[in-house]
Amino acid sequence: MNADIGTPPWMLILRGVIALVFGVLAVIWPGLTLLWLVALFAAYAIFGGAVSAAAAFQVRRTEQRWWIPLLLGIVSVVAGVYAFMYPGLTALVLIIVMGVNAVFTGALDIAQAMRLERGRGLLILTGVLSLVFGVLVIWAPGAGALALVWLVGFYAIATGALMLALGLRLRRQRDLRPMPSGGP
Repeated sequence: MNADIGTPPWMLILRGVIALVFGVLAVIWPGLTLLWLVALFAAYAIFGGAVSAAAAFQVRRTEQRWWIPLLLGIVSVVAGVYAFMYPGLTALVLIIVMGVNAVFTGALDIAQAMRLERGRGLLILTGVLSLVFGVLVIWAPGAGALALVWLVGFYAIATGALMLALGLRLRRQRDLRPMPSGGP
């Protein structure tokens, strides 16, 4: 566990890997139908949200702001479940759901970054990227499905790479910290 951020590095690493897998799948299959895009987004949001919620419960006794990753997880899981329950959503509604999810995720990532001593810039960059993506998607929802698939794919790859890099960096820093001596 990393007390600086209140979230264990494994949570960031796993979120990064999930985002990378989702992004690569979206980019290598650009002709995905809207239904597949809904399923990919739903799976990404549910798995990523579950990882964040699990991390929150893991640190709830030691971290005062454990609720930030919990809230992030809940928002993502709700968005994913909604997308699974209503796969026939119009492209406009799906785009707005994805944009709102990205805005909340970005804001919460930035809030988490404020607690970091090192590596703050990567998580802030991830949050800003999420915010920009979310605002653009909400602002211009009439984009075609193919453009949306590419946009979503590259967004997920970029944020996934940043999360993975931050998680690995924090884990490496934790592993390099000197162990406290056991003597009096």
